[in-house]
Amino acid sequence: MNNKIANKKRKILDSLLYLLMAAVLALVLIVLVMILVYILKSSAGFLNLKFITGLASEGGIFPMIVTTIYVVLVSVAIALPAGIITAIFLNEYRINKKIIQLLRLAIETLAGIPSIIYGLFGLLVFCRILGFGQSIIAGGFTLSIMILPVIIRTTEESLKSIPDSFREASLSLGATGFQTIIHVVIPSALPGIITSAILAIGRVVGESAPVLLTVGLAKNIPSSIFESGRTLTIHLYYLTNEAVKPEDFGMAFASASVLIILVFCINTLTKIISSAFRKKSGGQT
Repeated sequence: MNNKIANKKRKILDSLLYLLMAAVLALVLIVLVMILVYILKSSAGFLNLKFITGLASEGGIFPMIVTTIYVVLVSVAIALPAGIITAIFLNEYRINKKIIQLLRLAIETLAGIPSIIYGLFGLLVFCRILGFGQSIIAGGFTLSIMILPVIIRTTEESLKSIPDSFREASLSLGATGFQTIIHVVIPSALPGIITSAILAIGRVVGESAPVLLTVGLAKNIPSSIFESGRTLTIHLYYLTNEAVKPEDFGMAFASASVLIILVFCINTLTKIISSAFRKKSGGQT
């Protein structure tokens, strides 16, 4: 009798928790949709092909889109390999615990540093000491350091979720530890690695302070990563800050809409690439 009552109470509690989670999820989705609808509605009449493909002198944002894509590609190209290697080192190789603790402390410290500090560091080291000046490459190096903790944490959690039986089976077949990591561990952890890349992209696209200090404000279309430029977030800030007429706010909301669309396109492309790699890996095995 007591067991039946206890089971009934557990079922009621589970149902209440499920309803609570469903309500929170619905609330988050409603807020997200409301934000997207408000931004898209406010950009109506300004968001068109001419605005997207036009130069800054014509009131367009094409140079800012190109600069944003450059910054994302450079920073992720630098940080993703370094983050994956670090996560593999921390999770797959059994080394001194004190070294691991020291590395984790450094990663946690990096994650807690305000973005403006990264901007000042990048301005001093990459722009001045290394002589890159305000450029996309300087911003890419700066942002790559900033997103390293995100990539390392997410990748490491993905590696931890892989059963040890996978590694033991590979080693028992004669594969070396390195071969096991390349052919078994990394393909199995690929969804987590892709997630880390997506999170890193979102962080890079949304940053403003480090980009302002290291990439610059130039409205031209950069012909290389060694030139200065202006990202969409910086352009959006200046449009809002200097807005006087309703049309100015309309252009700002249109820029925000393009930023959202750009993030969506990059995330979708990343998932397509990851799916292709997983299919190729599955075909080989």
